[in-house]
Amino acid sequence: MEYRFNPPPNWPNLPAGWVPPPGWHPPAEWPAPPENWQLWVPGEAGQVPGLSRTPKPGEGSPGLFGARKRLRQAEVELATAHSRNHELSGAAQVADRRADGLAHRLKEALAHNETLAGQVRDLDSSYRTLRGKDALTLEQELNDMRQALGQLEGEIRRRRVTEERQQAEAAEQLAGVSQKIEQARATLEQVRGEIVETEDLALLQEAGIYEYRHRLANAVAYKAALQKLRDAIKVAARNNNAITASTNWTVNNSSVEGQKMVRDFSKLMLRAYNTEADNCVRSMRPFRLESAKDRLDKTRNIISRLGRTMNINIADRYHRLRVKELELTADHLAKAEEEKERIRAERERQRDEQQAMREFEREKARLGKEQTQWQTAMRKWVDAGDDVKASEAQVKLAEIGEAIKGVEEREANVRTGWVYVISNIGSFGNGVVKVGLTRRLDPLERVRELGDASVPFRFDVHAVIFDADAVSLEAKLHQRLKDQRVNRVNLRREFFYASPLELLAILEEMGLRDNLVEYVQEPEAAEWRSSRRLAEKRETSQPLSALTSH
Repeated sequence: MEYRFNPPPNWPNLPAGWVPPPGWHPPAEWPAPPENWQLWVPGEAGQVPGLSRTPKPGEGSPGLFGARKRLRQAEVELATAHSRNHELSGAAQVADRRADGLAHRLKEALAHNETLAGQVRDLDSSYRTLRGKDALTLEQELNDMRQALGQLEGEIRRRRVTEERQQAEAAEQLAGVSQKIEQARATLEQVRGEIVETEDLALLQEAGIYEYRHRLANAVAYKAALQKLRDAIKVAARNNNAITASTNWTVNNSSVEGQKMVRDFSKLMLRAYNTEADNCVRSMRPFRLESAKDRLDKTRNIISRLGRTMNINIADRYHRLRVKELELTADHLAKAEEEKERIRAERERQRDEQQAMREFEREKARLGKEQTQWQTAMRKWVDAGDDVKASEAQVKLAEIGEAIKGVEEREANVRTGWVYVISNIGSFGNGVVKVGLTRRLDPLERVRELGDASVPFRFDVHAVIFDADAVSLEAKLHQRLKDQRVNRVNLRREFFYASPLELLAILEEMGLRDNLVEYVQEPEAAEWRSSRRLAEKRETSQPLSALTSH
């Protein structure tokens, strides 16, 4: 079978008819042949792998065609030389790297040899020193060292024994202290079982959102339920259903005297219980409810313990009635406070409405008076034949008419008004704003009223928005900021943890940016800033005056 050389298509173009010489390998920079590519395939004779035939001297005259053949052979030999040169260059680089490694190792070996030489010199010096001493001196030194070592070992043993003894004593003391701690803890738990928390500060810190125990419509309903419950309490006490006691006692062999003693003692215990219950009712606040119930429970337990010999106990039904009285009292107080807050807010809204109505009336009266004046002036100018001034008066009267119409529309539509965004750094700190509503003609009048004597500094206005449905706009802003409320219990308090920039972004999302009549991002807070500067100046001047006095 005859074969011919088949170069891959991704190799550089080789001369036509070129056959690789024996031992030839493709250069490294050439791409790899495709997968399963055959470099030798069946073909013309004379192109056998590993053979390269050249014409012998005198074997015919090549002529012109012979010159071309020699040129192709020269190109092949040049490519082979280039490949061999590349291989030799790679081998030279490998040899250089090996030489560098050997040089580095040689440096390390020389450095190590120098270190070993120094150690040998040190050992030789030590050896010469030892040889200079005689055997007796060495023996004496060894004995001294052994003696010192023995003393050290003895000291170590003594210290170890002392430490073990101290550890044992400390363990005994720790066991005794732990026992005392356990006893004190048990005593503390027993005492805590008899103590009722009455400190308002501690109770307020634990107070959460008040939950009604008995849901009624209003404070009047709670008051009626309380009156009915107190009547039941009086009936139970009058019918001797409030306390239970033993009846088999005798005094001086008299059962009648014994019953009288038990009855008197029972009345005394019931009076003590009722006094405690009445005190809890009288001092009741919604946040004290759980404390008052706990206090009444423990009073009942103390009475049961003190009257154990006569089996004196507060009846369960009577105790439940008095606990229910505490719950209804707390509910009544909470509902009354809630209604007061609602009435206060409603009165404030009505005052604002009434003030707005008075302003509307004053504004209409002012505009009406101005309208009358311009009408009189216009008639005079018409009679005088001054058409220019008459036309100016006509324009002014048209403007006044539009203003009167706007005031009347504001007066008729109770939902039209201003939504304002204000802050008070000196009173509430930075990052807190109030979002409110007013129907006044001038919303700043309402802002000035809010900054009265109830707060130390005036409010700063950040934004004023006019809207035909200001009530809905205020409700939408409150809903968007509901998770940032300062007071999450009383929703009538309109303060939020927000910045004027956040409110501006919300208005832009709602498409109400054009409704902004005024917007200021940074608060002026002139009074607060001046007060801070005066306080700082005073603090800096005090140390200087103290130094001069000394």
